[in-house]
Amino acid sequence: MARIVKKENLNDEVVRFTIKAPDVAKKAKPGQFIILRIDEKGERVPFTISDTTEDGNVSIIVQIVGATTMRMKNLKEGDGFLDFVGPLGNPTELEGYEGKKVCVIGGGLGTAIAYPQAKYLHKIGADVDVIMGFRNKEIIILEDELKNNCNNLYIITDDGSNGKKGFVTDILKENIDNGVKYDLVIAIGPLIMMKNVANITKEHDIYTIISMNSIMVDGTGMCGCCRLTYDGQMKFACVDGPDFDASKVDFDEAMARSRIYKNQELEKKEQVHTCNITGEKRYGKI
Repeated sequence: MARIVKKENLNDEVVRFTIKAPDVAKKAKPGQFIILRIDEKGERVPFTISDTTEDGNVSIIVQIVGATTMRMKNLKEGDGFLDFVGPLGNPTELEGYEGKKVCVIGGGLGTAIAYPQAKYLHKIGADVDVIMGFRNKEIIILEDELKNNCNNLYIITDDGSNGKKGFVTDILKENIDNGVKYDLVIAIGPLIMMKNVANITKEHDIYTIISMNSIMVDGTGMCGCCRLTYDGQMKFACVDGPDFDASKVDFDEAMARSRIYKNQELEKKEQVHTCNITGEKRYGKI
């Protein structure tokens, strides 16, 4: 069993778990993910590896949105996961960008997934701009961590509560219009955000990597839920990705498929039960 050694609430919706998993930590690279199961009745859920330590810890950052993540919110330090398997997926191809100008873009929780890429690129000597976008100031995460692992950090919110109002694409376009020459752009976040980033970078012939981790379910290529059309061919995000060349992804198809199970997700989320003795909330069918 993989034990939780640290649990931190990054905001009201997002929790960072640090798990003792030395075999995973030893091999993990930016862009890869794990599959976990809480117990023998739990569903298999993929989470991108946010960070690792030399003493064998793995961090994942979880948004509390569905039945399993709601159960995870009730876990405490010292509790564990029955299964914690990884690293899975292909690492992000980041070699050869020493001394190059790179922009790493994170939208919402995508910031947690973009963090290891920015950290690695900064470590090897790339000139890294990081653009973070959130709905409002209250849900900003990893500001200090990213500030220490980039050359320039830009934060923008939908409502302007952190100073600048707009979207990550506004800052990207502004930088390009001001003469910044990017050799690589990495964008991770909502599908519509990645699509809009790809539209801008395609105009300027900037190689752009996006992550399709958000559409993964099984994580091994067997369920087929993460299939996408890439350069006219069918690919699976979990085994062929999760990273892809943004210019070759059919975003419209991916966005349409991502909405298929919304009703079932809402149904699960509404199945909340409160213990009459402890007041603790439990999720899912009893």
